[in-house]
Amino acid sequence: MTSVNISYLQGILHRRDPFAHKGDFGRGLLIAGCREMCGAAILAARASLRSGIGLLHVHAAASIYDCLQAAVPEAMVQRDARHNDHFADEQLDIEKFDAVALGPGLGQGPDQGRAIHALLHQNASFQKPMVIDADALNILASQQDWLHLLGPHCILTPHPKEFERLIQSSQKLNYDERLEKGIAFAQKHQVHLVLKGAQTAVIQPNGEYHINTSGNPGMASGGSGDVLTGILLSLLAQRYCCSDAALLGVYIHGLSGDIALKHESEESLVASDLYRYLGEAFKTLK
Repeated sequence: MTSVNISYLQGILHRRDPFAHKGDFGRGLLIAGCREMCGAAILAARASLRSGIGLLHVHAAASIYDCLQAAVPEAMVQRDARHNDHFADEQLDIEKFDAVALGPGLGQGPDQGRAIHALLHQNASFQKPMVIDADALNILASQQDWLHLLGPHCILTPHPKEFERLIQSSQKLNYDERLEKGIAFAQKHQVHLVLKGAQTAVIQPNGEYHINTSGNPGMASGGSGDVLTGILLSLLAQRYCCSDAALLGVYIHGLSGDIALKHESEESLVASDLYRYLGEAFKTLK
């Protein structure tokens, strides 16, 4: 078992040029939210912005457009062209973006499935760095023949139950079993895999893995994973490679939770506390 090397993370952390502009820090696309789950999109978007992205676009259902505009004024929000209440646009063009993230709060209907398949098929050619999380993972788990559209440009971030669905396990897996099967999955499909939970494992396509050392049980609450998705999108847009983005993103996510715990208890910690302390987390790592 290899723990995340803090010195390595400090070494790869980008230093900003005093003459830099927003275009230097990437353009990211977040595909998230539906009428019933606007909060997931807000959490991911705010986390992405607090992690240094230059320009953030959020593609979302028209029904939550006003909510997102008010909650995340720094983001550019675009309405789905096909449906008022959820992601359904099979013609969405991702060419101009440096990185893409999809999944938080999308819902799992047939419209979302078709749109996700079209997006994966498009990105099999572009190979934009992509984070796949939450409902997008659950849809992918139900469509195993889509897995060939993935590759080393993809970071998958399943929690334990999502991972069991992804590998179609009929039984609950313990930590060691999940790690063993996660290594096999990452190698087979040539993806970066973040197995979320206590001692999150970050697995590379070659099977090498690191165990994260930051974080605490207070982070085990709804929305924490959405924050991680936003952080990863931001790092990928800033042109960290997938391996470094996964290692750094997972560590910073946990570190923000540890810093938040100085002000909260494990019982009171919520996902929105995490992005509030991202700035202090980056300062601490530096």
